Amino acid sequence: MSRANLSTPELPVLIAGAGPTGLTLACELARRGVAFRLIEASPALRPGSRGKGLQPRSLEVFDDLGVIDRILANGQAAMPIRLTSPDGQTSGGPTYEERPDVPYPATVITPQWRVEETLGLRLAELGGTVEFGTALESFDQSADAVTAVLRTSDRTETVRAEWLIGCDGGRGVVRKQAGIAFEGETDERIRMIVADLAVDGLDRDAWHMWRCEEGFVSLCPLPSTDLFQYQAPILGESDLDLATLQTIFDRRSGRADIRLHTPEWTSVWRSNTRLADRYREGRVFLAGDAAHVHSPAGGQGMNTGIQDAHNLGWKLATGAPGLLDTYESERRPIAIGVLQLSTARLAEAAKQKSIPIRSDRDTTQLNVNYRGSVLARDDRAESAQLRAGDRAPDAPGLTTTTGKCRLFDLTRGGQFTLLNFGPRFESAVRTFHVVPEAAAEDEVADSSGHLARAYSPTDRTLVLLRPDGYVGLISDAGDLTAVTEYLL
Repeated sequence: MSRANLSTPELPVLIAGAGPTGLTLACELARRGVAFRLIEASPALRPGSRGKGLQPRSLEVFDDLGVIDRILANGQAAMPIRLTSPDGQTSGGPTYEERPDVPYPATVITPQWRVEETLGLRLAELGGTVEFGTALESFDQSADAVTAVLRTSDRTETVRAEWLIGCDGGRGVVRKQAGIAFEGETDERIRMIVADLAVDGLDRDAWHMWRCEEGFVSLCPLPSTDLFQYQAPILGESDLDLATLQTIFDRRSGRADIRLHTPEWTSVWRSNTRLADRYREGRVFLAGDAAHVHSPAGGQGMNTGIQDAHNLGWKLATGAPGLLDTYESERRPIAIGVLQLSTARLAEAAKQKSIPIRSDRDTTQLNVNYRGSVLARDDRAESAQLRAGDRAPDAPGLTTTTGKCRLFDLTRGGQFTLLNFGPRFESAVRTFHVVPEAAAEDEVADSSGHLARAYSPTDRTLVLLRPDGYVGLISDAGDLTAVTEYLL
């Protein structure tokens, strides 16, 4: 082993872990010009479909980051689910509500490695890189920096960063060395095999599930590949080779005409539900699975991590102490709700012996909100449909001097945006004035009325949208001073 390199380059942010959470955070920082290093202990992009469902709210995040086209090209939205009962009856789902304020109403099925690939490509476009094969070995922190020891092959390097972000998963180094408790439980009795494999004799036009008294088995086609994801709870099986997977499938599906091929990737999931008792220790933050792990039922895990990163990224870029304090106060309650939802879905799966297939605004994460946050300010009645802290609704059918667009087309890019429904004024923040007919670059006409229906404005309303797509402030009184104070 070589002698440690004791050079200590100053670095604003060190991110440990290049899964979807770490990559999203890196993209957020890169587009804001914040220097960082993103390290990943694995030698290359990790294989496996793993979390394969992107929820509508995460799709909006990816729209904002400029990767939505690649995600949709490599995935399938609203994939039908075909559930076969022991009596041979089939049922389908889920259904999705088409709404003008929701541009992506359906979950997109895509392998997780495709998500990581897509974010990696975007990061490269933004000038960033992933340092594969580089592990965080240890760290210490002081009042003004984190000193970390990194290991690459047989070489160690010491770096100093203003902030260390642990995106390194449930077994990661960051949380453990920060001394943050990971409260919850692991139930070794509940296990499930997940595998990526080729299949003969089955169409790829639906996610196929079969259930029987013993349990369920499912085969989900993985878009942009020739593989299916195999899922099945396992009982006493210890040798999970192809023969065992085929036996489980034959017995639970009642089919003898479908042949499985040797898996290209396998993993055994164990029931593990845990939540970090805090998301920050000094200059160390946690995000994604490093902060919360839970059942995959409901498809929440990867999505919650992506949205952790989206919340934290713009706050890190400012470095404002009060703003950074809101990361935990906003995101940890969301994780508590996610753990409750996924635990309930797991219990439902055990009772029904199948994967719950219904979808609602909780599973799509469109209901996630930060009402009550110090960053949520408005002068509306509590009974108002839209309040500060809510997800900012989209609105199609807008007209600008360059043509038709959606609201999200105007707000994309991770900046504060002010919607002014009242008299025109000059503003230092990006502002769109809502007028009957657009005649200037910063004017927009609500030609289809969707903007008014979504935001219920008065003739003086000001709506300040946060960089992460949530409503920061609403003033129906048109209080420009409140907007200025918010942005200080």
